[in-house]
Amino acid sequence: MTRRQGAVDRADTGTAPGERPALARIAAVRRRRITGLGAVLAVLVVAAVLSLVVGARALGPGEVWHGLFAAPGTDRDGTEIRLIVQTVRLPRTVLAIVAGIALGVGGALIQGYTRNPIADTGLLGVNTGASFAVVSAISLLGLADPFQYVWFAFLGAGLAGAVVFGLASIGRGAGNPLTLALAGQGVTVFLAAMTTAIALSDKAALNALRFWNTGSVAGVPFSVIWPMALFAGVGLMLALIMLPFLNLLNLGDDVARGLGVNLTVVRTVGIVAITLLAGAATAACGPIAFLGLMVAHIARYLTGPDYRWLVPYAGLLGAVTLLICDIVGRLVVRPGELDAGVLVALLGAPFFAAMVWRGKFKSA
Repeated sequence: MTRRQGAVDRADTGTAPGERPALARIAAVRRRRITGLGAVLAVLVVAAVLSLVVGARALGPGEVWHGLFAAPGTDRDGTEIRLIVQTVRLPRTVLAIVAGIALGVGGALIQGYTRNPIADTGLLGVNTGASFAVVSAISLLGLADPFQYVWFAFLGAGLAGAVVFGLASIGRGAGNPLTLALAGQGVTVFLAAMTTAIALSDKAALNALRFWNTGSVAGVPFSVIWPMALFAGVGLMLALIMLPFLNLLNLGDDVARGLGVNLTVVRTVGIVAITLLAGAATAACGPIAFLGLMVAHIARYLTGPDYRWLVPYAGLLGAVTLLICDIVGRLVVRPGELDAGVLVALLGAPFFAAMVWRGKFKSA
């Protein structure tokens, strides 16, 4: 190419000839990410429809449509279908989507903020904080209705996250990701011991804890789901606002500080977002292990390290995974059900082991 031809090309396109391949590659990566995000969203829609169809009583698409939108009538069969869809399957489908997104986004965020590729939302003590609050409410206040102590679970999750962050913000290692991990582990062990001590001394608390600790999206009404979705929504908004700063934070503290990032503010807002997301999901359906850890690594494999794409992928993949596990749980032990949290753990444990074996746990 002559110098004159290069000048003409720059005038026509606004770029130098050598820049065009790089721009083309960036555009191709963006198209691939958008296409993949659309594909995951389509799978989520299909899984949501299946969640409304599959159950102890199989329903056709027409019956589901009737059950969703038909007004109450005198037809006994139609009334039964409406009750099944509106009071059983629709709430658990919505909860699986909300909790899956919350745990998926929370898992990606905690790995990014701690720069720890094996970090999960339980690292902040959220799960054990919720469990401790549940057994305390049952043992001390005599609460027996799950829809009463769910609010204590959310409160316990939030307080545990606040204590962990507070401990990690003092001393010489203040703000260090390793300090946060150590503080979280210490609070988790302490609260787990206290939870066990209370549960073993109170039969009602032990029975409730065994039921709640399995992690289930079934049987939770909209009166609990909507408030928890609101808290998760606030956490999601905070998470999305912080994504560009999270990318800079993963370049290293010195680089991020040199680029004008206020590390204290970014980490504080991030921990608040993670606590709201994980706390809301845990309070509504109990602790669900490995979900955030698993989908964050799958999302990173699909998108690369850019958190502006990784986090949306992780959220949608979390919703898809939890929905599919809930659907499979209704089928494998029919006419009974297997809780979604159990299946997620059965899926996540070998995934975790395989990642360790293949040496894939590189820095987040």
